[in-house]
Amino acid sequence: MDIYNTNTLIDEQTGNLAFKLSEFESSCQFCDTHRLNYYSLIWIKKGRGTAQVDFSEYTFTPNTLIAVTPYQPFAFTEEEPLEGVVLNFHPDFFCIHKHHEQVACNGVLFNNIYSPPMLCVTVDMAQSFELVLEQMYAEVQKSELAQYELLVSYLKIFLITASRAKAKQQPEALEGTPEEKEPFILQKLKNLIETHYKTMHSAGEYADLLNISPKALAKMTKNHFNKTMTNLISERIIIEAKRELYLTNKTVKEIAYDLGYDDEHYFSRFFKNNADISPKTYRETVGFARAAMA
Repeated sequence: MDIYNTNTLIDEQTGNLAFKLSEFESSCQFCDTHRLNYYSLIWIKKGRGTAQVDFSEYTFTPNTLIAVTPYQPFAFTEEEPLEGVVLNFHPDFFCIHKHHEQVACNGVLFNNIYSPPMLCVTVDMAQSFELVLEQMYAEVQKSELAQYELLVSYLKIFLITASRAKAKQQPEALEGTPEEKEPFILQKLKNLIETHYKTMHSAGEYADLLNISPKALAKMTKNHFNKTMTNLISERIIIEAKRELYLTNKTVKEIAYDLGYDDEHYFSRFFKNNADISPKTYRETVGFARAAMA
């Protein structure tokens, strides 16, 4: 792994990474699966390949921005050597949930189970990103008064710019839809999942609500979201579980019950199978104990 020009801030209270900005150039920078306890924004400037994120695989080309949440597993298979920039920040440094109204990146840039976790970086965006990154590089090395406030301001600009771009690019994914009725069904499916994910955990229940066969629903979700219905439901549950573990002091048993699981141990196994980490460890490294200080 070749990484250069790395700038890192460490949380003095926890000893954990708070903020990191680094450039990379490597023949296999992200070949192994990564599960990090902070957010990652990976700007692929050069190179191409495929990204495995959670349950799905996506093709990327030069000038692609990939957004990954804490403990979301990801790995890249390179067709050409990659060059780019990685921006990492811990939820304690900047919480996208608490500042959703200011930045609105949650559900767009991060935690959107219906769209690829990436977007195309246009020429104009690249220029904007370069300016903000240059300011970040300069500020992270100063250790002067109000350093945190300035870095957060620059981070907000980066997140807002990326979120706006992705919000504009997302509708393009439906332009090639072969049947006019499918976008309506897909939107209805999204609404149903959002309404019932805490009580309905099986694909068949949603197929019944949509009055279509489970097989037809499975084909539709695979074609449009590159995921199975089980993937979509599981990811939505895990996103909410992580939010609860981070923002509240509820016990794992209480969170499990709120999400429709009577058996705390079954829920813990479900969480670990999908997040590759236990609810307890997630809370200890990302969650409520330090969220109160953020």
